[in-house]
Amino acid sequence: MKDGPKPLITSPHNPYVKDAARLRDRRHREKQGRILIDGARELRRAMDAGVRLVEVFVCEPLCSSGDAQRLLVALAHSGCEVLPVNEGVFQKLAFGQRAEGMLGVAETPRPTLSSLALPENALVAVLEGVEKPGNVGAVLRSADAAGVSAVMVADGRTDLYNPNAIRASLGTIFTMPLCEAAGGEVLEHLRRRKCSLVAARVDGAVPYTAVDYRGPTAIVLGSEAAGLSSLWCSDDIQTVCLPMLGAADSLNVSVTAAVLFYEALRQRNAATT
Repeated sequence: MKDGPKPLITSPHNPYVKDAARLRDRRHREKQGRILIDGARELRRAMDAGVRLVEVFVCEPLCSSGDAQRLLVALAHSGCEVLPVNEGVFQKLAFGQRAEGMLGVAETPRPTLSSLALPENALVAVLEGVEKPGNVGAVLRSADAAGVSAVMVADGRTDLYNPNAIRASLGTIFTMPLCEAAGGEVLEHLRRRKCSLVAARVDGAVPYTAVDYRGPTAIVLGSEAAGLSSLWCSDDIQTVCLPMLGAADSLNVSVTAAVLFYEALRQRNAATT
């Protein structure tokens, strides 16, 4: 900790608390170049990924989980400013009903397309124009679980480190290789990498199981409202669909992503046995 333990903050009008609360708003996140990270597991993953924590608000009576207790020890040696708060102040800062007793303010990571390192036989997920941060986070969580090499956000319509995206990803937004860029730049980058391009569409030409995902592959997904733009209509892009046997004509983008990621994983595992 910096300069020893801090006094307990009991007022929601404390300047530190007010500045952090403003970060709920995207405009203030962009202005300050900072983000909010709610939860012990998410904070730990951010720390392990090298994200710089500026300060962490801690309500010790709420830090009952093993993750929280271990993070308290780690924070004591991190150089980050730890600010103890009472439960009333913490409720002002925390999101919804989830109150794990820890919320951090961190510098916004700035991953770029050029800095993204991909393995030789990469499996990449591309998200174009997805509006809901919770969907972005859920896709990242599935990508992490299925061994996807990286996630590229093309022409994103939400700020990447929205608190809801962080929460939905369970903190994997910090551990998954990730970048955001214009759609055209993403497409050109993937073509230079000689990735097979597979775009999920409701009117896709073939079932998703009929495509070979074993080589370098990019799986492209669009928003539920608008789908994929015309950028992803080209002779070198294979379109696939998932069977829809009921009344609904589409799945949540995170569900579609999970199905495709695990089909790719199944094929890749089968190729090595």
